Amino acid sequence: MVHRTMPRRTLETLTFDNSYARLPGAFYAKLNPAPFATPPYLVSFNPAAAELIDLDPEQAKRPEFAGLFSGSMLVPGMEPLAMLYSGHQFGVYVPQLGDGRAILLGEVRNDRGEKWDLHLKGAGLTPFSREGDGRAVLRSTIREYLCSEAMHGLGIPTTRALCLVGSDDKVYREQIETGAMLVRMAPSHVRFGSFEILYYRKQHEQLRVLADYVIAHHFPHLVESLDKYARFFSEVVERTAKLIAQWQAVGWAHGVMNTDNMSIHGITLDYGPFGFIDDYDPGFICNHSDHNGRYAFNQQPYIGLWNLSCLAQALLPLAQKEELKAALDRYASLCEGRYMELMRAKFGLIETKEEDASLIQDFLALMQLHKVDYTNLFRALGRFETGSVTPNELLREFFLDRESFDKWARRYESRLREEGSRDEDRLVRMNRVNPKYVLRNYLAQTAIEKAQQKDFSEIDRLLTLLQNPYSDQPGMDAYAAPPPNWGKHVSVSCSS
Repeated sequence: MVHRTMPRRTLETLTFDNSYARLPGAFYAKLNPAPFATPPYLVSFNPAAAELIDLDPEQAKRPEFAGLFSGSMLVPGMEPLAMLYSGHQFGVYVPQLGDGRAILLGEVRNDRGEKWDLHLKGAGLTPFSREGDGRAVLRSTIREYLCSEAMHGLGIPTTRALCLVGSDDKVYREQIETGAMLVRMAPSHVRFGSFEILYYRKQHEQLRVLADYVIAHHFPHLVESLDKYARFFSEVVERTAKLIAQWQAVGWAHGVMNTDNMSIHGITLDYGPFGFIDDYDPGFICNHSDHNGRYAFNQQPYIGLWNLSCLAQALLPLAQKEELKAALDRYASLCEGRYMELMRAKFGLIETKEEDASLIQDFLALMQLHKVDYTNLFRALGRFETGSVTPNELLREFFLDRESFDKWARRYESRLREEGSRDEDRLVRMNRVNPKYVLRNYLAQTAIEKAQQKDFSEIDRLLTLLQNPYSDQPGMDAYAAPPPNWGKHVSVSCSS
């Protein structure tokens, strides 16, 4: 049997729709992107994301490409709009937010039937811009472009990034910077806050319309359920719990876990200030605007629950309080259970034993005490040798107090022997779940500084590297090194 390969799409055959635009006007404001004043140019293109919409990568070489994906031209089927939502920001409800610098261009359905929103960040002023200018800067778009792909490479649900388009337009932040636009892709951009605004405005019929739209388009298996709203919420709880467990296991902090930055799909959304932990610190705060540490690394599981409770409240007009509470009550065990699964895998453990929690927590406590690099130590732990005459000298070098490590190592070796663990097999398994490369802030900063001089090579180099973070890549060991001293203090704020 011969399988016919579908032809790749060109800019002319890339078909758009916008089902969100067919909802009532209360959900959005229709407007076109505001093009750059200066000619746009392509900074970077991501073939892996293009594959999701069957787009031929050769299209990125066309001069029209940068124009199309920087708002200076539209194609049939696009119905650009800015989405309306509200949200709890740092625990305080803000009655109206919305897309203040982003515009939903429309949806593209691939040949597999999957639908992807194409969202243009930095597209200019919208009715929801408040005090902002509607623009994004090269610095912030590079960070999101690289980190969303890095998270995908790590196997963590996330938005994707199709391309990055730059300009010589001047944008004012803490300093004068150049403007840029990012094409972000997701199944949809509906957030917890999309429901909250309708609840707080007492627009309960509109709330039902939105819920029915989301269920029909993104949770179709629930359409015929009598308790479809409660079941929808239950699935959001489960996806969110498992997502945050993945953040915790890989050592990643979001930085701005406001409810307007939480996706109903359980994907990582809105990369403003973020950070992978270098020296392990459970209280790590990646956002220098977060003065009280609300979104510190170790607070993320709790904040996930808090945000879900806000969504539950917004759904009260549609579902029984008891059903919503029952779904919320599952969150802690789902998050903790998934986290322990992931951590056992990081330690190379196959069987589940009651003492695993203390074994893992004691190791993390040692890491914190000795300020050990989180990513590098777990990668090195895969080379732990059972029955070694010299007890794992490579691993001992990570710790100042070698005796404390030796004491823990004896417990770990005993635990491995109990399940008959073989060093060679365990190394292979652990290397599949403990990345060698992550997007450390200093790596992103280096790429940003080069790009500001019109050298975009480091962006593409990092993009390729981070799409395969678990594999040893020849000549790239320097990218796995702990940050230099200056790199441990890269300042990241909400404008980053």
